[in-house]
Order: sequence, then structure tokens, then C-alpha cells
Amino acid sequence: MSRRRFLIPVSVFLVVALGVGLYLFQPWRLLTVRETHEALLVPPVSSSQVVPSLTPESVSSSAPPVVEETPREVATGEWRSLEHTTTGKASLVRLPGGAHSVQFAALNTSDGPDLYVYLSPHPSGSSEKTFGQGFTSLGKLKGNRGDQVYEIPAEVDVSTIRSVVIWCKRFSAGFAVAPLEQA
Repeated sequence: MSRRRFLIPVSVFLVVALGVGLYLFQPWRLLTVRETHEALLVPPVSSSQVVPSLTPESVSSSAPPVVEETPREVATGEWRSLEHTTTGKASLVRLPGGAHSVQFAALNTSDGPDLYVYLSPHPSGSSEKTFGQGFTSLGKLKGNRGDQVYEIPAEVDVSTIRSVVIWCKRFSAGFAVAPLEQA
């Protein structure tokens, strides 16, 4: 009888500890993939794309050239892995009218339990724990693979952005960081 009195509380404790551990760590996320395929604001340029050149015959001297305002990259960088191997490209994009967004092209990282996108005032070469301070959150990471775009709120001073970070809130850990320093 005394053995049973000991085993029941120990068993209950182990079941609760296992449940809490599974909830916190979500180990199955190491095997899951959440793909996102949003249209990029500035598509990546491949070496096979040809940019047309202007010749004297193609430009009429009587009409002023029409300048169409389009989104353009103002800063870009490759991901540097922190806690998890990450590849792809991050870009700070200026939109017509002056607004800004961040886009990830060909992102490939691990899935995680509580991943967010942070804009950081710290350079991408800073220590990992630094990225959990003074950031602006753009919300949850939409997917761990693929192309995605995040709007930057109008009140954010983009001149202070030095990097973009994929951050796990639950464990205060960085998955990856990319430089976004403007020229």
C-alpha cells in the first residue's frame, strides 16, 4: 500500500512535467514546415534578366521622361544564423509615398514555438541577447520558408534600423539576424 501512495503522486508529477515540457518546447516543430509565398515588393534580380537600355532613338526629345515611382530596396542583407541555421535575403523596401516594409526572399529556417520578426537598432554583428532589447516587433513570423512581406508602422524611424531579427519570444533566443543598414 505504501508503494502505491508513492507511485501515484510521482506518476502524476511526471505526466504533468511531460505535458508542460511538450507545450513549452514543442519538439515536433523541428520537423514541421510552414511555407509562405507572398508576392515580393521588389523581386530578386537574376543574372538572366536583361535591363533594357535607352538609346537616342528610344527617347523622344520632345516629351519629358516619365518616372514611375516603384518600390525599391534601400538596404539588404543575407541572414546570419544564431540558434538555428537560416538562409535567404532580407530587404528594407521604400514604397511609393514614403512608407517602408521588410521583405524576406527565399527564407529557410527552422520552425519554432513562438517566432516573431523584430527590427533592431543594433548592428547584425552584435551578440544574440542584444537583439531582445530596444526592438520594434512586426508581429509573428508568417512561415519558416518562402517569401514574405511585413509592413513597418509609419511611426517607426527607419533611419534607426540596423538589422532584422527572427526571435523566439518564449525562450528569448534569436534564430537569425540580417543587416539592414542604409547606405
